[in-house]
Parts: sequence; structure tokens; C-alpha cells
Amino acid sequence: MQDLASDFEAERDHLTAVAYRMLGSRAEAEDAVQEAWLRYSSALADPAARAEIRDLRGWLTTATARICLDVLRSARVRREAYPGQWLPEPLVTRLEPGSFAPDPAERVVRDDEIGMALMVVLERLTPEQRVAFVLHEAFKVPFDGIATALGTTVPAARQLASRARRAVNDGAPRHTASPAEQRRVLEAFVGATETGDIETLMAVLAPDVVFVGDSGGHFPAARKPIEGALQVARFVLGLLRRMPTEATDVHTEIVEVNGDLGVLLDATYHDGRPFRSVLSFAIEDGRITAAFNQLNPDKMARVPHAAKDAPAWPPR
Repeated sequence: MQDLASDFEAERDHLTAVAYRMLGSRAEAEDAVQEAWLRYSSALADPAARAEIRDLRGWLTTATARICLDVLRSARVRREAYPGQWLPEPLVTRLEPGSFAPDPAERVVRDDEIGMALMVVLERLTPEQRVAFVLHEAFKVPFDGIATALGTTVPAARQLASRARRAVNDGAPRHTASPAEQRRVLEAFVGATETGDIETLMAVLAPDVVFVGDSGGHFPAARKPIEGALQVARFVLGLLRRMPTEATDVHTEIVEVNGDLGVLLDATYHDGRPFRSVLSFAIEDGRITAAFNQLNPDKMARVPHAAKDAPAWPPR
């Protein structure tokens, strides 16, 4: 039994990476991996089923994908009733001074690109398309393995992956910035919000920039994406102007969000309610093409608190 557990544990990080890409929730991903463990241990108790496990990683990946497919199908009903916009649970890592690298505990989960811009567009795919895309594009699973996971034919699996790839290419916010460019743009964004000058802020925003906020109904938030540099600039400055009058003990920190630079904000409303926000970006050619603001406290359980010695933002 110890060897059985050790073999599975060696694959846990890989399976968590697969499940997070499919589900957009670290908690749900870990639940899916635990279910995969139960199916694995059950299969090994059956000599016939055990004989079918020739490639352990492939078998576990397929089992995890099937579990995630069921979760995605049931989640569509929940998402339709979700209050406002839905964003994935962010993976936030505090940066060491002068560094831009993930914490070792998170490195395996983020070895494959899982930027927020991509995770958001994956939400627009059907469950079958999302599973096919993640397995093929991120983890190079052959189409016969994808067909097995989806319970379909190889040609159908190939078509699902192809349609998903086109949808991602057509719908993903433009995001090509290097870490150095991300830092420059983020510093310019923060500087513009500190001055409160709308023209300066608009210069950091692409003309077709999109702002998406997910509060889960816990806080006031736009129910639809805000589009356009002027509209986004007005919205952001309006939020930040209200912050000092509505909250106290405000701390912000530059962090890594799903492999890219972002901003973590911690504050407390005057009535004692905590307020937290994780802001991440898509950036191209020195301008922000999309901003994603996660406010839902239900998705913040694994997010570290901003350092207490971090400067207030905006300045008080």
C-alpha cells in the first residue's frame, strides 16, 4: 500500500496542474485529484483493471480528465446563476526582493502557461472542448488518449481540440509582454492611478482594453465587462478615489498572479468587513489589453495577505 501511495504522490503535482487548467479552481482541482486517487486504489484491487494500467501517468491523467469533465458539465448550470462575471481562482505567489519567479511549491502547477488571460478564455469553451484543449495543447496527450477520456472517437476528439484552439486564438486577450515589460507597464499603471490623471492612465491602456471584475455578489461590481480605455480609466479611478473613504488599513503588494505580475490589495471596511482584491493583466506593446479583478472572498482562501509594510495604494 505504501508503494501504491508513493507512486500516486509522484504524480499529484502533474494531476493538479491538469485539473486546475480544466476547472479554474485550485480547491476543485484538488478534489478531482483525490477522486482520481480513490479510482486508482479501487482499480488496483481488481486484477483485471490493474492489468490495464500500463502507463501510470497516462491512466491517471485520463481518470482525472473524466472527473473534471463531469465537474465542468455540472458547473455550467451553477455558472449561469452566478451573480455577475466569473473569474478563475488566482494562483498568487509573493515575490522575493528583485525576483520574478514562482515559489517552488507552486512551480510544477505553473510550469505550463496558465496566465489569467488564457484561463478566462477557456471558460468560453464547452466542457468537451476545454478537456480536449488542455490535454492536447498543454500536456501533449495523443488523440487516442483524449478520445478515451471523452468517451468519443479519435476524429471527434481531434475536431474538438481544433475548434477549441481556434476559439482560444480568436478570443484570448493579447498578452505577449516579457516580465520586464510587465513590470514597466504595471509601474506606469500604478503611477497613473496615484496621480489620478485620466490622460496618463489612458496612455497605459490599449484603446480596446477590457476590465472584468468578479465579486461573487459579495461587493458591488460591474455585471458586464467594461470596454474601452476611457471607460476603464474612469472606472478604475472612481474605485480608487472611493477606497480611502470606505476602507482603512489598506496595503498593496506587487505579486505574481498565474505566472504574471499583478497587484494584491488588502483593506478593511469601516464596518469591519475585510476587503481583498487580486488584479492581474494582459499586456502587449506596452499597454494593458485586459485587466482581471478578483474580489470574491470565496476564491481568496489560498491567497497570501499583502505585506503590512507594503505602501498604501492609492496614497492617502
